[in-house]
Amino acid sequence: MKRLIFVRHGKSSWDYDVIDFDRPLKKRAYNDADHVISAFKAHLTFEVMVFSSPAQRAKTTAELFKNGLEISDQRFEIVSELYTFNSDEVLNFIKNLNNEFENVMIFGHNPAYTFLVNMLGSLPIDNLPTTGLVSIEFNVDNWKVLEKGKTHLYLFPKYLR
Repeated sequence: MKRLIFVRHGKSSWDYDVIDFDRPLKKRAYNDADHVISAFKAHLTFEVMVFSSPAQRAKTTAELFKNGLEISDQRFEIVSELYTFNSDEVLNFIKNLNNEFENVMIFGHNPAYTFLVNMLGSLPIDNLPTTGLVSIEFNVDNWKVLEKGKTHLYLFPKYLR
């Protein structure tokens, strides 16, 4: 079995004159992350490998989860391929994951993540919100043969505030 946990980056700020890659999080994003992390802790009964987009808003969100969930540095990686809005590119990254990883959490961007949680999961989701988390389980042993899985959990900040 494989488990894939999608997390969309926290709400970003447009208050700074910076390129998209460097946009920071809004204050609200830190509170949203606290809510989702607290709720997810009860479900995290397994080791997870974390990969994040290097964009500031995604990386900061991933670091909040890393610290809040006490994930070791060895199980945390920033990956340039995840700075994309294209679902095919994210899916390609997923299908090329090392099979030693049973449980993977990825941090990145819409519209790719909303598309993929619908394509791969069993629950229709109109929009994966900022700091939203969706966990999907797959009855496969190899990431390359990933097929439709079962949406096991979703945590959205607006339901946790």
